[in-house]
Amino acid sequence: MSLHPGLLQVTERIRRRSAARRARYLSRLASAPGATRRSELSCTNLAHAFAASPSADRILIKEQRRPNLGIVTAYNDMLSAHQPLRDYPEWIKEAAREAGATAQVAGGVPAMCDGVTQGQPGMELSLFSRDVIAMSTAIALTHNMFDAALYLGVCDKIVPGLMIGALRFGHLPAVFVPAGPMPSGMPNEEKSKVRQRYAAGEIGKDVLLEAESRAYHAAGTCTFYGTANSNQMLMEVMGLHLPGAAFVPPGTPLRHALTLAAGRRAAELALAPEGARGVGHMIDERSIVNALVGLLATGGSTNHTLHLVAIAHAAGIEIDWDDFDDLSRVVPLLARVYPNGSADVNQFHAAGGMAFLIRELRDAGLLHDDVATIAGVGLDAYTKAPALDASGRLVWVDAPGHSLDGDILRPADDPFSADGGLRVLKGRLGRSVIKVSAVKPEHRLVEAPVRVFGDQAEVQAAAKRGELDRDVIVVVRFQGPRANGMPELHKLTPTLANLQDKGFKVALVTDGRMSGASGKVPAAIHVTPEAACDGPIARLRDGDVVRLDAVAGVLDLVGAEDFETRAPAETNLETNEWGLGRELFGVFRRVAAGAEAGGSVFGFED
Repeated sequence: MSLHPGLLQVTERIRRRSAARRARYLSRLASAPGATRRSELSCTNLAHAFAASPSADRILIKEQRRPNLGIVTAYNDMLSAHQPLRDYPEWIKEAAREAGATAQVAGGVPAMCDGVTQGQPGMELSLFSRDVIAMSTAIALTHNMFDAALYLGVCDKIVPGLMIGALRFGHLPAVFVPAGPMPSGMPNEEKSKVRQRYAAGEIGKDVLLEAESRAYHAAGTCTFYGTANSNQMLMEVMGLHLPGAAFVPPGTPLRHALTLAAGRRAAELALAPEGARGVGHMIDERSIVNALVGLLATGGSTNHTLHLVAIAHAAGIEIDWDDFDDLSRVVPLLARVYPNGSADVNQFHAAGGMAFLIRELRDAGLLHDDVATIAGVGLDAYTKAPALDASGRLVWVDAPGHSLDGDILRPADDPFSADGGLRVLKGRLGRSVIKVSAVKPEHRLVEAPVRVFGDQAEVQAAAKRGELDRDVIVVVRFQGPRANGMPELHKLTPTLANLQDKGFKVALVTDGRMSGASGKVPAAIHVTPEAACDGPIARLRDGDVVRLDAVAGVLDLVGAEDFETRAPAETNLETNEWGLGRELFGVFRRVAAGAEAGGSVFGFED
């Protein structure tokens, strides 16, 4: 089927916009040092690098005739999503030896959990951890010992950080290796209701903790469709996973087989012809557009309006929020997974999962099928699902011809919605994004007086005092990258949802982030310019009337003729500069780009 005109238009616009930057990027890849084959390392360099290797591996590394694979891992055993990665390096080394290659753990990267740091000072390091992970990846690979790399990571900032690092070593083949989701626990909608009851003071902390423990109860990724699982979807639709690897549970024979196969595939890619194997050549504007389409078709995390921008920039490709918005108007919503529905990712996977989704989008002309992937050229391999045959051998089988649960996953000709549910809002307050796929149509237009706050704790306190029991647009500002690192404001969700459930018109406007679990309350997030950079949001006052129209794409003031001449509010940010390591990130806060530029501290070719 021919490609959708809207897809072609956005792709061509990105290609033209990025031409000069992309050319510089590819030129630098062409001049990358040839020492990845270890030929330029001195004897001392090389001896250091294989000193601790098993004798058989040492011989192969010394002879420099077979590929040596670098493993970059985000393993730690506090994060449920990353705990399964503990054994992966040994499995990959085993697979590499079977393929006549060697593998070494090149380095580790930090992996913090937004679920643990929500509402805590540590959340102010969360977005910046993405760029730290990219730098840690560079440190791991800068030893110039490797012919390909495998990236072991799952959650929110980890995969984007690994991607940015991988693309700066774009002359190397890259295989991303996921861990899979934990078993389904307490249903996500039930968990959400418990949180709302706690926010309303109806239950105690003991009841809340018991509910949370039933929701998060085993090794593996959280089962709601937040940023972590959006990451896995993106890696698959971009062709960086083995087909169907995203949502296979950990601790299963199939997951073990897929991990071994990833090691073997990395060795094969390392032997591919020069220029055809590097991830920097593989990922181009078509791959990035496919990622945008996958995000929109599944109602994925709003955090990727930051991360995909930063990832694209790392490959010399320039995208902006208008690209998200224009694609959202032509990409249908094919999946309903919490918070956009009641199902979790295990149920999505059982309904047909990624293989069904990719086939439907491709056949509808909404994915570029001529892209390079680690499985070869084109997406045909990604329309099949992995399985073990009767002998235990890894095979791939065709996706089901129809969705196995129409309440979770639908074909492109019968979508849940004709659009992807992501909008750019524009007006006198700047630019922002809003995810409406989980917002009921009757809540998508809110015009109300604002109440301005400096952090989410102030909002919660005001709500408990009954001061927000009215139609209100809650403004939480000085939450952008330059102010305090742009933490997620996920703790606002139960409070605002309770107000909405009382029948009030409620919305949120902020220069901060919500979560990948952004839900049913309309939220204009990532407002840029941010308040700390003299953004218009800094001139708002209590009682100003704001109109948020997610259908028309408007975030604007009603009246307030003196608005442009007002002095911007100021705030004391010293309390955000110290404690729990925040003092180490002052340089990040000073140079971070705005939200639409990905909130990154990297300039690249700018």
